[in-house]
Amino acid sequence: MKITKALITAAGPDQRKLPLQTLIDRDRTQRTVLEILINEIKSAGIDEIGIVIQAEDEKSFEQVLEHNSYSTVRFIHQNKKPGYGQALLSAEKFLNNESFLHLVGDHLYVNRSGQNIARQLIELAEKHKCAISTVQSTRENRIGNYGTVKAERLQGEPSLFQITRVHEKPTPTFAEQHFMVPGLRAGYYLCFYGMHVFTPLLFELLAKKAVDFPDKKLGLSESLDELSKRSRYLALEKNDSRYDIGLDYGLLKAQLALSLSGKDRDYVLSELLQFFVEKDLNNNCGNR
Repeated sequence: MKITKALITAAGPDQRKLPLQTLIDRDRTQRTVLEILINEIKSAGIDEIGIVIQAEDEKSFEQVLEHNSYSTVRFIHQNKKPGYGQALLSAEKFLNNESFLHLVGDHLYVNRSGQNIARQLIELAEKHKCAISTVQSTRENRIGNYGTVKAERLQGEPSLFQITRVHEKPTPTFAEQHFMVPGLRAGYYLCFYGMHVFTPLLFELLAKKAVDFPDKKLGLSESLDELSKRSRYLALEKNDSRYDIGLDYGLLKAQLALSLSGKDRDYVLSELLQFFVEKDLNNNCGNR
């Protein structure tokens, strides 16, 4: 099992423009979210990258990448059928029945150790020869934003779990009944971090659902749940930061995280301190 291709999905109705948003990266360079994701992938040793988009967005994406050496990036159009699963199916020809790295286009990842998360995930997938997803311990009041897994910790592997069940955006009550993981703090659950390695079996499962339910929006979690029952499917727990830039203030939080983990950390902290001091002074003056 060798991972040589990566896929970014950016075709969802609420997702299409988010990868084109501009941030200041850790090295004080202005980059779009898309460029940051591509650099993450390339740093993991992968050059063949597919990006699933809507056809009418291609020009905007091309303009973002035209001044960079991204000659191996390929744009893939999602057809009119909606759904996360349909976005992946759109890339079936590009992936050519191979296992692949997958990132979602509306998430940013800021690691604390300096280790490339994508590379770590690829190495584990190749070692164990199976699908693997990153997950993060998440408070119950936030699990309604993420796919959630039930899993059992692997003996001798403190950060690795065997996934036994997957559910999309459960309620806290449902999660408490069905998705508690031994060893996690009360009220916390393992939710997808937004980075995966998938095997060709996933496409088989998605294609079958597309045929069986042609009029239904094709999601992903149902097929991942089935994947966990049909083959070995692991989860790597990460304590690094994941930012969904589609949520309220998500882009702001991602920018702050990048700034505070980069070369301008001290400068940004001093500016933030000055901002709050001035705000407090203004409030006090206004109350007199």
